[in-house]
Parts: sequence; C-alpha cells; structure tokens
Amino acid sequence: MQIRDRQDAIIRSLRREGSSTIEQIAQSVDASRSTILRDISALRDQGFVIHSEPGRGGGVYLDPQSVQTTARLTVPEIFALVISVASIRAAANLPFFELADAGLAKIEKSLPSDKVRDLRRFMDCLWIGPLAPQVDTSNIGSVDSSLLTAFETAFLKRHLLQFQYCDAKNNVTERRVEPQALLILPPLWYLVAWDPKRSDFRHFRMDRITKPECLSDRKFQRRHVSFDEGVKKVRYA
Repeated sequence: MQIRDRQDAIIRSLRREGSSTIEQIAQSVDASRSTILRDISALRDQGFVIHSEPGRGGGVYLDPQSVQTTARLTVPEIFALVISVASIRAAANLPFFELADAGLAKIEKSLPSDKVRDLRRFMDCLWIGPLAPQVDTSNIGSVDSSLLTAFETAFLKRHLLQFQYCDAKNNVTERRVEPQALLILPPLWYLVAWDPKRSDFRHFRMDRITKPECLSDRKFQRRHVSFDEGVKKVRYA
C-alpha cells in the first residue's frame, strides 16, 4: 500500500471506529508498528488532531472536529473533479454546477504553486462539446482507472503513450501515440492523439483503452488540434 493510501486508511479507520490501538491499525493496513507511528506523526503535521492514551489498553483517537490544514488532493484527482463538473455543465439541465465551480476554485487556491502550474497545463488539454446524435452509445464500457494517472505523465512530461485499443469491430491493436487532448462528448470520453505511424490525428474512446503505459524515453511536441464547431476548452470559476 502506498504511503498516502495507508494514511488515508488510518484516518478513515479512526473516524469510523472512534479509537484504535497501534497494533490494530498496523494489522488493518498490513504495516509495522514503527510505520504506523511515523504515519500518525505525519498526519499530525498535516493538521489532524490525533490524541494518544498511554498505558496498557491505551490507543489513539481522532478529534471529531479535526480537519487537515493542507490540501492532499493530487493533480489527477482535482482534474477528475474538473472533468466531472464539466460533464455536469455540458448536460445543461443539472443544478448546482456553479457551486461546484466555486468549490474547485477554492481548492486551487489551497494548492502549492507547482501543483497549480501542473493543473493549469493539464486543463489546457481538456475540451468538451456535444455528441453527434447518430453516435451509438449503447455499448459504453467502463474506463480503466489507471488512465488518468498515465495521462498526467503523458501530457505534463510529453511522453508517448502506449496502450491496447479495441475498435468498434473488436479488433485489438497496440498503439503508440502522442497525446494532445482529452475530449468529452458526454457520455463518451476520447483521447485525441497524433499517431506517428499514420501521420494523422486519431480519436480513441477511453472505454476501449487498456494497459496504458508512458514511454519515458520517447518525447514529443504539442500540435495544434482543430475541433468541430461547438467544442470548447473547459474552464471553471
């Protein structure tokens, strides 16, 4: 388990159980006692108020009013929130997206400057528009959860992206492309990329992409992508 995931699990456990011993926490996250003590110290540094009860039978508990004082969201997580809000806005008939926009703006203000820079570069690749009525949406699959992290590296570091793609005829091919944009045409999401083998742009439905991998030894330059009328760059408050 990654450090951040483990620390999140500790906070969830303490919120749910009220209190726990170090041994119980260590067992639940499959970590050593010393690791949990370091995690608790780090969580305190982040603003969580975690009390300790010494002696036999003692343990730790989280102050019910405790909140962290620093943002722990990663750029892909915030980007996922932006995508969600953009999708709500595109639906045009769902309320409260203005509040969601304002909330995202507040989150951005709490980020360190390097994350803000990465977020804005990531946002520069996000476009949204209406889906043509003749497009078949009856066979939409789930999107691989690892895609967004792979996209972050590919877009921010300009690394080629390799993946397997299953087309509409169920033909599976190995693709190596230069990611240029993410296009949301609700309910479909597309990766817009330059395909060096075909010397042209290609649109890949994200629910048909599997096994994404960034090629750190291969870099590329941004290209200008032309979109149809009605497709706009995503913005939020």
